Amino acid sequence: MDPIPLPSPIHYELILQLLERQTLFSLSPHSREREQVQQLIITLRKALAQQKQLEASCQRENLPIEHRWSLNEVSGSRTRAAKAEDRDPLPPI
Repeated sequence: MDPIPLPSPIHYELILQLLERQTLFSLSPHSREREQVQQLIITLRKALAQQKQLEASCQRENLPIEHRWSLNEVSGSRTRAAKAEDRDPLPPI
């Protein structure tokens, strides 16, 4: 079975650090936008926690996972895009 692709946890951390360290400080303390950013931070923290629960569940079920750093990352098998290029190569220029 191919590993289940999941976002690398660093992606969550990068966005959270940006929002917490820079975005919040650029907004007025009692503004509506600041409240929206705080809600976004809460949502991202929940998403990260849910992903950790999914990873734990996969581990209990012996399902392999693979943290991805980008959509273009190629693991042990070739990507669908690469396989499609083999079927429909672009004409030479």
